[in-house]
Amino acid sequence: MKLAICHIENSFSERWIKYCQEHGIEYKLVDCYANDIIFQLENCQVLLWNWNDADYKAKKFAKQLIYSLEMIGKKVFPNKKTCWHYDDKVGQKYLLEAIGAPFIETFVFYDKQKALEWVNTASFPKVFKLSVGSAANNVQLVHNKSEAKRLVIKAFNHGFAQFNRFVSFKDKYKIWKINKNYNKTMTLLRAFARLFVPTQLETLMGKEIGYAYFQEFIPNNKYDIRVVTTGKRAFALKRLCRENDFRASGSGVIVYDKDQIDERCVQIALEISQQLEVQSLAYDFVFDQRGNPKIIEISYTYAMEAYDKCEGYWDENCQWNAKKFSPQGWIIEDIIK
Repeated sequence: MKLAICHIENSFSERWIKYCQEHGIEYKLVDCYANDIIFQLENCQVLLWNWNDADYKAKKFAKQLIYSLEMIGKKVFPNKKTCWHYDDKVGQKYLLEAIGAPFIETFVFYDKQKALEWVNTASFPKVFKLSVGSAANNVQLVHNKSEAKRLVIKAFNHGFAQFNRFVSFKDKYKIWKINKNYNKTMTLLRAFARLFVPTQLETLMGKEIGYAYFQEFIPNNKYDIRVVTTGKRAFALKRLCRENDFRASGSGVIVYDKDQIDERCVQIALEISQQLEVQSLAYDFVFDQRGNPKIIEISYTYAMEAYDKCEGYWDENCQWNAKKFSPQGWIIEDIIK
């Protein structure tokens, strides 16, 4: 079996290449963005391509390419079951509700008047989100009806940029204050420069417009639990909320102690991943007023380095294995099987 890997810096591909080299697995590097990608893959049975929500080019065609390759019998990571709902919170709402997952109550509207009527009867605070974006960039707390109405009107009249530069800078500054190393300083400087220069994603992908998306706000959550499944295994970490903020995703403050992970989250994630037949999926959990885990979002990809300090993983029976592991290696092993 010959693997094709689309190499992108700071993505899973770096570890896929290393794994293939260490295990004597035949592979070739391909360019998924090239016009002749189908022909590049003629003598390969597998394509590995870790694209993300900030890749404006991939967002134009990644899912279509994946569907096309699966139609001719090639194995792909991510496959269509794993990624069709990626960076699509509206799609995730319908999927998780359809399978009866413990999903936080969510409201989506495609008509401005109906959205405003709902605002008049809803209780607040609520959480307002865009369907796209990661690291809590397009997430804000709505304290009252007046704020909600302003957001609804903007959502249907002018829309929102897919990337909020000001919020990104504030978040990077908070992380920099905690850890003032060279990498964090450079990240902060880049975020500052972005205040004045739009990203390619903003320029080329246009605005999010024509819908309004709200979720219930559950107070007193000082952290969330992120569980990632790969095949029939799971690993997890605890992310603390930003200072004076309700958002944990992207905070950079992480706890790896296995004893601080609520294993109900692990069990739920493993069960749903098997039900959906996904290759890999990350789940964000918070807890309701009764202490029950609730899913707020899912994603097929994640920042690799954040999980390197995990102390071990759970198997399909939710049994703990206290040893180092390679999720990217697991992806290759599962595809070869």
